[in-house]
Amino acid sequence: MISPRWIVLTGLAVLLAPANPSFSRSQDSAVQAPQTAPPVGTSTSAAKKTQKHSHANDFLVIGTVFDPKGYAFPGVQLRIRRSTEKRFRWDDSTNSRGEFAIRVPQGSQYEMVVHMKGFADQTRMLDAKTGLGEARIVFRMEPEGEKK
Repeated sequence: MISPRWIVLTGLAVLLAPANPSFSRSQDSAVQAPQTAPPVGTSTSAAKKTQKHSHANDFLVIGTVFDPKGYAFPGVQLRIRRSTEKRFRWDDSTNSRGEFAIRVPQGSQYEMVVHMKGFADQTRMLDAKTGLGEARIVFRMEPEGEKK
């Protein structure tokens, strides 16, 4: 009598054999020609896309937000807009260490607003016309009802 284990193993081998590429190829099948790259004159979809904005000359705003006790403050909302505009164009939030980094185009003045529920909003003006490539800012959040 045949052991049930051998029946299961034989059944699995029969079921899995067609899935194995070595069993599915025939010995006398023709060798496929390798795929070649498109001719030099043709363009691909990646080449068709044009780069709209280069970040090489961007102004980098780097900073940290602290809570009233001096600890890192994660999850604080940051919004930046040009000083001549009403709508905020860039937004981000602080990471788990209370840090942030946002790139904006050089050549304008910006207004940065830091917001967290239960705390007073803080606003800073940034001058990206100075020729410097970055600004480092530190915020210390104050509870909403407290005055400095």
